[in-house]
Amino acid sequence: MNSIRTIQDKIFLFIKGLAMGAANKVPGVSGGIVAFVAGFYEEFIYSLQKINLKAFKLLVNGRFRSFYNYVNGRFLGILILGMLVSYFSVSRILDYFMEKKELYVWAAFFGMIIGSIYYISKGFRWNRKTVLWAVVGLLSGVSISFLSPARENTDLLFIFFCGIISVSGMTLPGLSGSFILMLLGNYVLLLVDSVNALYFTVSEVITGDFSFVNDPNRIDMLIILVVFTLGSATGLVTLSHLLNYVLKHFHNITTAIIIGFISGSLGVVWPWKRAVFHSDASGNMLVDSAGQPIVANYQRYIPDFSGSETWIAIAFIIFGVLIVLGLDWYGRRTQRIR
Repeated sequence: MNSIRTIQDKIFLFIKGLAMGAANKVPGVSGGIVAFVAGFYEEFIYSLQKINLKAFKLLVNGRFRSFYNYVNGRFLGILILGMLVSYFSVSRILDYFMEKKELYVWAAFFGMIIGSIYYISKGFRWNRKTVLWAVVGLLSGVSISFLSPARENTDLLFIFFCGIISVSGMTLPGLSGSFILMLLGNYVLLLVDSVNALYFTVSEVITGDFSFVNDPNRIDMLIILVVFTLGSATGLVTLSHLLNYVLKHFHNITTAIIIGFISGSLGVVWPWKRAVFHSDASGNMLVDSAGQPIVANYQRYIPDFSGSETWIAIAFIIFGVLIVLGLDWYGRRTQRIR
């Protein structure tokens, strides 16, 4: 494991946490891709799988320093702090641009995924077996991209399950946890409504306003967020143990599946698409608890190359590719310096 030795390392790791948090919130984009491309994916999985029975015993016995060192606490702490800050800062900015300039945001992420495919595939040794598993990953990614979203469900057991599923994007590059939440019908509830409820609650508490305790809807949202967080923590630890095993014993096959899956996920983030909304028998558009139209599916189309908007979007795709190549360059430069 590479130790975090300098202030610069800590700052860049925090920025990577911000990027992971923002990526995890965008349907179709996987925070695990950020970890993979930035070069800390295996350390991330290794650190998470150290959260086990031994770590629990150290914690219960009050050996906090030993626990901190055992689970690679400095690395995980800075990274998770970056993700948490992202949910209340970068991801809120991202929400704004998704509303105002959605095409360009999708284009940038589309480019980042293309760059990620190049990065992961670079130097990978292909053979008949790995090609076969890559095709399996590709077909799986394409199949998921054409599924239709379900309706919103506030059952707490289902919310806990959503939490387990949601972290898949952090641990499995190419599998977007937020897109899975959209398919399950709870994207707005869990990544928008509940997060906003916590944001407003913290803001009110800081100013000495505790009126939220009399707001049953706010309390329900906070309970949902707590259950969702517990599910996410459970999924993060359990999935990391599984992934650590398969990466150790089936590294080439796992990488081939990841390459295929990421390639298949390109259909999810194709920038040129229109949302198709659910409607009732009378043709009235159905809305969720936040009053937002419920997406039934996306209709993808070929862009009009005679318009300037299309070429600006293509420029953002190129920009997205360059971001990934820049991260790759920075990672190789850092390794040479060390």
